[in-house]
Parts: sequence; C-alpha cells; structure tokens
Amino acid sequence: MPTEPSPTLPVVALHGVARLDHLGVIQIQGEDAAKFIHGQLTQDFALLDLNSARLAAFCSAKGRMQASFIGLKRPSGDILLVCSKDLLAPTLKRLSMFVMRAKARLSDASADFALYGLAGNAINEIAARADSIWSKLDFDAETLVNLYPADGVPRQLWLAPVETSPPQGSPLGLETWLWTEVRSGVPTLTQPVVEAFVPQMLNYESIGGVNFKKGCYPGQEVVARSQFRGTLKRRAFVVHCPALLQAGQEVFSAQYPSQPVGTVVQAAMAPGGGSDAIVSLQLAAVQNGPLLAADSALELLPLPYALLEDI
Repeated sequence: MPTEPSPTLPVVALHGVARLDHLGVIQIQGEDAAKFIHGQLTQDFALLDLNSARLAAFCSAKGRMQASFIGLKRPSGDILLVCSKDLLAPTLKRLSMFVMRAKARLSDASADFALYGLAGNAINEIAARADSIWSKLDFDAETLVNLYPADGVPRQLWLAPVETSPPQGSPLGLETWLWTEVRSGVPTLTQPVVEAFVPQMLNYESIGGVNFKKGCYPGQEVVARSQFRGTLKRRAFVVHCPALLQAGQEVFSAQYPSQPVGTVVQAAMAPGGGSDAIVSLQLAAVQNGPLLAADSALELLPLPYALLEDI
C-alpha cells in the first residue's frame, strides 16, 4: 500500500468558501426522529448529541449502500441528513416506507437550508478552529461540522437556513471542493454506484460510518458478517489518472484485462490535469500489477487515514 505522496501532483492552495449545490437535505421532525433513523442507518443516532455529527449509510437488506449521509441534530431536536441531491428523492421515498407508527415526519428540506464548504484559512476567519473529525458546533442559526482534511488542509461543512447570511471569504470553486472530497478519501454515494458496495468496501468502518455495537438496521447482518468473518475482499483507495474518470466506471488489471477488478466511486478533475478518484478495488488486484481505467494507468496515492484492522 502506498505511503509516500506522489511527486507528480501539484501543491494547491485550498482556502476559501464553496457553495455546495450538489447536496440536498432530508429533515426528520417529531419526538421519534432520532429513534426512527437510528433503526435505519449504520450509525448510532439514539445517542447523537449536539456536539457530534454522524457519517452513515442506508443499506438494502443485502447490505448494499443505497445512500450515504452526514447526519446531525439541530438544537430544535430535528435530525438533518445531508446527501447527494441525485439520491434524495428515491432515498426519502424508501425511508418514508419504514415510518409506520413512529412519530416522525420526513421531508425534502433542500430549499430551506444553504450548504457551504469551508477550507483552510476560511475556517479561522469565518467560524471556529478545526476540531476532531465529525465534531459539530452550533452558533445562532448556523451549524458547522468538522470533516476529514484534504492533504492536511482542514475542512468544514457549514449549514444554516437559507435566510441566514452566507459565510464570507475567498470563493472556492465547486470543482476544487469536489477534488478535496476525493483527496479526503471519504466517498459520498451518488446514483451511478447505488447498491454497488457494502460499507466496508468504501472504508466506512474506518472513517466513522459504521457502529458495530448498535442494534438492527436493514442489511446489518451482512455488514457485520463482512467485518467479523474476514470475507471482505475490496477496499477503497485514492488514485490519480491522466484521463478523466467518472463514478461507476470500471477498473481493470493489466494482468486480467477482460475482467473488472474495481469501480470508480467518486472522481474529480485534478488541478494539474487528469483526475483523482476514490476507487473500490479487489485487494488481490492491488497487489498484483498495474491497474487501468479509461485505457489509462492508475497511480495509487497514499490513503489519508489508517484502516481499522480490529474493531
């Protein structure tokens, strides 16, 4: 597994504020809001307080991810789930089917909240210092969630009602922000890769996306079996490619060019050309030779965090 940074990649100044129009918000209201969503996702929401956020997945009965979220609790007690906008409508429909007698109301609140990404010096100038990953801070109507850094640069998610004045700072293009998402190694599920992975294939157990001590949720048995029976054969890696990649694209091994050995999960244009991507790969293929996508060789980059070997 790579341990040294690639010398071919440029150093980019990642400072500023990006508007995140590609994300949407599901709002859960009612006295059973936390209890209800706790039974549907891979993370613990029953114990969620106002100082923490959650990375979580919504899985099928077969343990395959149908959506991923950054979940948080507002001071009002409402639960907000931030996800890729292209998955919001079908995910909201699926989750609503499980409400039954729970005192919880789900709605698309994307038009009610503004979302921005803060990077680098914007965090100190606009809000508060970077703190531990997935920690959360509320002040006035605004909420800040500390995200995984990109190349050592701290990042935060800023969320507030749309009538709130947006954060001020140097503009950061959305394409650059999406690149920082890839470089953080924390993938957000989008439509092209729905039901393609169990959470561990995207390293979710290592980045705070799975709680193995909580109760049942859809797909829980499959997720637990993958972890504790040693059946996991795929992991997520960060790569660079001279060609432009996109989510859902297949990855091949030069040794076995006719059989895909992985899938592009998330990709963004790299500042120095080509693209960087998070790819889910067969572990055997990583160890056995060059990897190809879009007829171009992939360069494995350092994974920005350690994988948990023992839960």
